[in-house]
Formats: sequence, structure tokens, C-alpha cells
Amino acid sequence: MSLIRSAQLNGHEPPAYLKDILTHLPTHRASDIAALLPHNWRPLPSAT
Repeated sequence: MSLIRSAQLNGHEPPAYLKDILTHLPTHRASDIAALLPHNWRPLPSAT
């Protein structure tokens, strides 16, 4: 629940945030895990 609320407070849509980090988590380097936290995370530009 705290990740969802943190995502909201940082201006992210929680479902998009969770989908993205859960997709990247298995291949993400442990030393760079802070990049996936809501205050550091940046969504990829949409291909529209």
C-alpha cells in the first residue's frame, strides 16, 4: 500500500507504475534499485 500511495504523491498512476516496476524488477541491477522507487521513477514515453 505504501508504494501505491507514494506513486500517487509523486504524480504517477499507480497501475502504470506497478506494471512498469514489476516488469523491470527481475532484470534490474540490485545496486540501482533506487531508480525504481516512486520519487526516482520516470515512465517511458508512450509510442503514440
